[in-house]
Amino acid sequence: MNQFDYVKTRREDVDPIPNQGLVKVFMRWFTRLNVWVFKFSRGRLMKNFPGGHPICVVGTTGRKSGKRREIALIHLPWKDSILLVASQGGMEQNPVWYYNIKAHPEIDVTIGGQRRDMLARQASDEEKRQLWPHLLSLYPDFDEYQARTDRNIPVFICSPR
Repeated sequence: MNQFDYVKTRREDVDPIPNQGLVKVFMRWFTRLNVWVFKFSRGRLMKNFPGGHPICVVGTTGRKSGKRREIALIHLPWKDSILLVASQGGMEQNPVWYYNIKAHPEIDVTIGGQRRDMLARQASDEEKRQLWPHLLSLYPDFDEYQARTDRNIPVFICSPR
């Protein structure tokens, strides 16, 4: 039974992620390559994830190091804001960038070569419930990811600052 009644996918219908440690390493290296190529090409190359979903590059400040970090995420526009979903494919832990944004919510987001300064805040459970249909309209796999884990996958609402 899924603890989130708005998630339509059932846990038993979703395959678990094999060897999560290896998958995390692959994801880390792939996103570094993705960010580098995207920035080097000024947003012309590697601008979409597999399946054609557009990306944005999110700049954060490291929670512990204080250094600038960048991650390629699916671009999820909503009104004049951007949504970020810390799904990590439905793994049991939040991605590292989640903790960076929680500690330092002043971020920047680059979309197609255009950089915007934004302020991120985590959506409440009720806001997430309301945003869920919109998120699935942009990227349907989020439903599977939430079904795969007991973790309440965080959603950030990022507004211009």
